[in-house]
Amino acid sequence: MSIRAAAPALAAALLFGASTPLAKMLVGSVTPLLLAGLLYLGSGLGLGLLLVMRRLARNALGQASHAPTIPRHELPWLLGAILAGGVAGPALLMAGLVATDAASASLLLNVEGVFTALIAWIVFRENADKQIVLGMVAIVTGGILLSWQPEGAKLSPGALLILAACACWAVDNNLTRKVSSNDALLLACLKGLVAGVCNTSLALIAGATLPDALPVVSAMVVGFAGYGVSLALFVIALRHLGTSRTGAYFSVAPLFGVIISFSLWPQMPDILFWAALALMAFGVWLHLRERHEHEHTHEAMEHAHAHAHRHDEHHQHEHEFSWDGKEPHTHRHRHRVMTHKHPHYPDIHHRHGH
Repeated sequence: MSIRAAAPALAAALLFGASTPLAKMLVGSVTPLLLAGLLYLGSGLGLGLLLVMRRLARNALGQASHAPTIPRHELPWLLGAILAGGVAGPALLMAGLVATDAASASLLLNVEGVFTALIAWIVFRENADKQIVLGMVAIVTGGILLSWQPEGAKLSPGALLILAACACWAVDNNLTRKVSSNDALLLACLKGLVAGVCNTSLALIAGATLPDALPVVSAMVVGFAGYGVSLALFVIALRHLGTSRTGAYFSVAPLFGVIISFSLWPQMPDILFWAALALMAFGVWLHLRERHEHEHTHEAMEHAHAHAHRHDEHHQHEHEFSWDGKEPHTHRHRHRVMTHKHPHYPDIHHRHGH
């Protein structure tokens, strides 16, 4: 696997990891659930503005501009992802944090990557060889070391709620994979808006009050980058890498968060940090060196996503409209049945059995 293929997932991890120390600076002035709502609202509104600007720019350049849509038969997958990851997940996490210390919570949050991979491998039958599994184990172990505290994780009622939140986000990741061929900005925008409205409403109903304008705007800006742009990149990674591999790369987000925390609050890293860094780097290296190749058959399918025709055997189709030859471009297209052999990953065109 090339670093170019992994770049969207690693960039998503970087942005999300950076949002943690930045959001921590706002905790004193915003309640946790309200902060989650504002972060998601910032992501949804910011990406919505990007969608409008993108359409205006295309119109100004004289390019064909169609409002992005999601096929009706894929809407249940998207709705399930939003409810699991945008509504249930944050609510369970905030409820769990009330009765769980920070050290235990940090350790338990590493379980999301494990749950994501297990659902992808067991339920959705995503391919994974020993190298990929070992890489996932190394990255998750690094995450555990990164957040390790002497008292460790305690299996209290609050801890069970946090584990339930991790399970919700794992379900979200796998369901989002089912719709990842659609416009990434639109998907991330819808998830941000629905999650933002739900969490903000729950916080206000519970008695939270809106702080001054500066903390609100700051939270929304952090949410736009760390939740919105990050989620759009995550969707793109799902499209090209599959769920378990994207989840593994995204699991390095805490490492980025700690590094950024060191720049904000300078301190000397301890031995656990260096051990975690080595394990995560080893896990990423194992994933990058993957080469999966065998003869496989593509079933006929129809979908819409950005693609190019040059040097891509999967996209040698005719156009039912006037095409100016510019690539990549997006339109609904149909894939014919095809059998061939080449290196590939469990992307949107290679979700076959083995």
